[in-house]
Amino acid sequence: MQLNTIKSAEGAKHARKRVGRGIGSGLGKTAGRGHKGQKSRSGGFHKVGFEGGQMPIQRRLPKRGFVSLVRGRNVEVRLSELDQLPVDQIDLLVLKQAGVIPADALSAKVILSGAITRKVALSGVGATKGALAAIEAAGGSVAA
Repeated sequence: MQLNTIKSAEGAKHARKRVGRGIGSGLGKTAGRGHKGQKSRSGGFHKVGFEGGQMPIQRRLPKRGFVSLVRGRNVEVRLSELDQLPVDQIDLLVLKQAGVIPADALSAKVILSGAITRKVALSGVGATKGALAAIEAAGGSVAA
């Protein structure tokens, strides 16, 4: 096989439609544009969303609130919430099952809020500097 002998598969290429080229083409006379109106004319252009002068729907409907598209599903967990959990090995799944974080959370980070009095081992969960110090002071560990 040579590069100069390669051809497209049968039926892969179509000839472009030649509009306005006589009755026999099926697209003669009005060239598929219908009769009359702005869209049938040469240069007949209007903006996207234009409704002929009627107030467009994007202006008729109220604009409310803001949902960030870049905000991830990252949640914060307090030390006091960790202290109340019945298990010592804590990861994202344990936090979800205990109802501490939402089921759709992608990551969690422990923050220094409240106190921790027992030894816990975190894995796959982040921690701030203060929270890390408090967990280690209570005899626990954090593995990221």
